[in-house]
Amino acid sequence: MTIDFTAESAALADDLSALRRDLHRNPELGLALPYTQKRILEALDGLPLEITCGNNLDSVVAVLRGARPGPTVLLRGDMDALPVVETTGLDYASTNGSMHACGHDLHVSGLVGAARLLSAHREELRGTVAFMFQPGEEGMGGAKIMLDEGMFDTIGAKPDAAYAIHVAPGVPGTFVTRPGTIMAGANTLHVTMHGKGGHSSRPEDSVDPVRPVLEFGQALYSMITGSFSVFDPIVAEVTQLSAGDAVNVIPATASLGASVRTLSAESTKRFPELATRLAESVAAAHGCTAEVVWNEQYPVTVNDAAEAQFALGALNEAFGSVRVVEAPDPVMGSEDFSYVLEEVPGAFVFFFVSPAGVDPATAATNHSAEVLFDDAYLPDQAAALATLAWERSQQG
Repeated sequence: MTIDFTAESAALADDLSALRRDLHRNPELGLALPYTQKRILEALDGLPLEITCGNNLDSVVAVLRGARPGPTVLLRGDMDALPVVETTGLDYASTNGSMHACGHDLHVSGLVGAARLLSAHREELRGTVAFMFQPGEEGMGGAKIMLDEGMFDTIGAKPDAAYAIHVAPGVPGTFVTRPGTIMAGANTLHVTMHGKGGHSSRPEDSVDPVRPVLEFGQALYSMITGSFSVFDPIVAEVTQLSAGDAVNVIPATASLGASVRTLSAESTKRFPELATRLAESVAAAHGCTAEVVWNEQYPVTVNDAAEAQFALGALNEAFGSVRVVEAPDPVMGSEDFSYVLEEVPGAFVFFFVSPAGVDPATAATNHSAEVLFDDAYLPDQAAALATLAWERSQQG
């Protein structure tokens, strides 16, 4: 049985837009999102859902149990905003110093819409659909916290498939995904060079740590090009430098921080090994010692090949081939839906929703204070999520 959720979702347009704009006016950061959680619970009230809230974060897990036996499907929507001062000039712009600059307000609203669409067909639904409203995607690892709190136990089974849709600027109404790696892993590298401080007029009495930290920063880029395949690329950028506070003092320590994006588990493991060796050799050449701290923030986001092809086919059937694109390459941004995809086969899908009159080629990007998303596409987003869950449930 196939249902035209794209037709049914049109009736939700006003409600979903109103919810999105309310969330946009009232963004919250991190794991504590009491207002966002309250609005989600209000929006789901009256639906035939089993609802559980998180213990260590303001998450919501809503479970719809179909009247017929079948698989368990997970749909995810993240909830948190960013510490960005909004400059869009929208009449519903945030004024509290934070901003939904990554579209999570649309993700919440689209997932609410999917819950309403699927709840209306509970009697025909095979299996279970779990709606995962997740705080703390922006660096807090909220997905992992929800998993560690026993989300699968709450659902009653480990899902057979999991899907998430993420909005972005681009040709409006276009869905994009691919089998295999879809987004990079996010990692941080911090290197501190330890020397001996002293007076800037007598460097011979000191061991200057600034020189090796600068040398290491430059050598890091050469290490990448000389040690890693171009077919498994790495993007590393030194984004922090720190040394002394006084211009006439040679400090005892100097440090740098770098953001490192990787596209495979192999390069994620190998990078800190090579960086540590490089840092220690540069430090030794200058009579210093090196302290290296590596943090794997988010794993690589890897779509299951079969689930990605299923998603492309289901969306193609629902929206037409003009609106569905298989991406040739991954993107170097990162996502903590990666934690879910390490446990469950599934697919992460981008949905382009630039407003009319905005050139997708020059549109402000996610995380920009000027980024714009068109909530007129919320019914399609809700329909896409509902379609993925429904069609996957038919497969058993």
